[in-house]
Amino acid sequence: MDTPENPVKNLEEKNIGSNFIRFMIDRDLESGKHTSIVTRFPPEPNGYLHIGHAKSICLNFGLARDYAGRCHLRFDDTNPVKEDVEYVDSIMDDVRWLGFDWHDKLFYASDYFAKLYDYAENLIQQGKAFVCDLSLSELRDYRGTLTVPGKNSPYRDRSIEENLDLFRRMRDGEFADGSRSLRAKIDMNSPNLNMRDPVIYRIKKTHHHRTGADWQIYPMYDYTHCISDALEGITHSICTLEFEDHRPLYDWFLDQLPVPCHPQQIEFARLNLTYTVMSKRRLLELVSSGLVKGWDDPRMPTIAGMRRRGYPPEAIREFAERIGVAKANSLVDNDLLMFCVREELNRTAKRVMAVMNPLKLTISNYPDGLVEDIEAENNPEDIASGTRQVKFSKTLFIEREDFSENPPKGWFRLAPGKEVRLKHAYYITCDEVIKNEEGEILEVICSYDPLSKGGGTPDGRKIKGTLHWVSAIHAIPVELRLYDHLFTIADLNEIEEGKDYKDYLNPTSLVINTSCMAEASLADLSIGERYQFLRLGYFCVDSDSLPEKPVFNRIVSLKDSWAKQVKK
Repeated sequence: MDTPENPVKNLEEKNIGSNFIRFMIDRDLESGKHTSIVTRFPPEPNGYLHIGHAKSICLNFGLARDYAGRCHLRFDDTNPVKEDVEYVDSIMDDVRWLGFDWHDKLFYASDYFAKLYDYAENLIQQGKAFVCDLSLSELRDYRGTLTVPGKNSPYRDRSIEENLDLFRRMRDGEFADGSRSLRAKIDMNSPNLNMRDPVIYRIKKTHHHRTGADWQIYPMYDYTHCISDALEGITHSICTLEFEDHRPLYDWFLDQLPVPCHPQQIEFARLNLTYTVMSKRRLLELVSSGLVKGWDDPRMPTIAGMRRRGYPPEAIREFAERIGVAKANSLVDNDLLMFCVREELNRTAKRVMAVMNPLKLTISNYPDGLVEDIEAENNPEDIASGTRQVKFSKTLFIEREDFSENPPKGWFRLAPGKEVRLKHAYYITCDEVIKNEEGEILEVICSYDPLSKGGGTPDGRKIKGTLHWVSAIHAIPVELRLYDHLFTIADLNEIEEGKDYKDYLNPTSLVINTSCMAEASLADLSIGERYQFLRLGYFCVDSDSLPEKPVFNRIVSLKDSWAKQVKK
């Protein structure tokens, strides 16, 4: 019934168009369950973050910002075998680059190793945890399957005293790796496999990047995560959908232990994006096997890769907002991400001229030795960006594809006897074509109308074709790296039987162009600067760039297939 006395219904109306997590937070605040919210982003430092993590970062930090709460950055560093300080540093860089700040709320699971150990002893003393001697393969056999119940470990009924003694000896390094584990004592007949006496601690005699050799045993994620949340006062523990079946275990641990609070775990659908993989294991395999050039390869879906390629952080935040938060997994079209990138770059990127496949053009009636400064707008979408001066001379380069000796019907670019406009400059007409003995076009000779400077003439004639160009004597050579999808199929979950995902790597995902000539204004560059090369796409100065050899990554082409789909 839709009345003021029905707060849930009213909240639903207030949250039309919003995500379900905001609805839950609104309900908790309105009911008085919480007076403020605390979220967290808890990455494992075992690899670089990808676009899926970016969605989670935007969600958790965005909720804290919108509700005047706080969001913690917490590293789940419980598996030192796979962790590295390099990953820690890269994750911090990624979060900052996306525009978020954890302020003084930086935590590590290793901060709580002593408390986690004490809580484990508490479970043993309650008779709710035991030391198990089963090997890893035996643990799998005893666990059962979705249709076959598990079997109790033969060590399940050890006394509390024996379990405490063995666990302390595990801590002190008396036993070999993998020889013993500490397990929760729950229910081996549970239909939820996560509740079948899960492992809490395992022996790993490995150096930890923060605690060194202090610990010989390390806690498991399911045990660590919920307690860390409780110790930090997290109100809403937001995670991806694969942890939904882990929620009963999350709640079980918190219900058994004297923790300061009981956070609520909420699951949402993870991001799956077309033409790429989102598995850390697969991304690591691509890097370690040399199939890509590192974690920041611009073809990778990592945040580092997207940053190097030139994606603006504003575009990624907009993408995260557009895809929203749902409970059902789905595959998001990469074109939507490209649309968000184009929209942002269209507003902010300076326009410049570069010629990818140069063809020499000489203006026969232009004065020898004359060089003009042509005024060109930096961005028609941003008047405040002002203008720049572009050098114009007798000899230019135009795109070879912009000239046709035998043009098809409807051709608006340059051809013998045809008049076109040079962007920001003059009208020209092709008078002659110079070829070599093999018939290859080497040069086109044109004449210009001196009265057409800036794109107009006294007689008011209109020209449909407009070409970009660069002055041959002022142009600088640049290297272009042209990127395409990393894989040839949209959904990597639909590979043919007997094939591996690597069989679908796109052999043309990177094409390098070393013939490009660009306007002289690009001689003074900064790494990461973004430009629109007129008619060619959006480009970013790569970290490999040198003063004597500028290198640009194509961020995205000008073609916008997503916008066309929306219009349809």
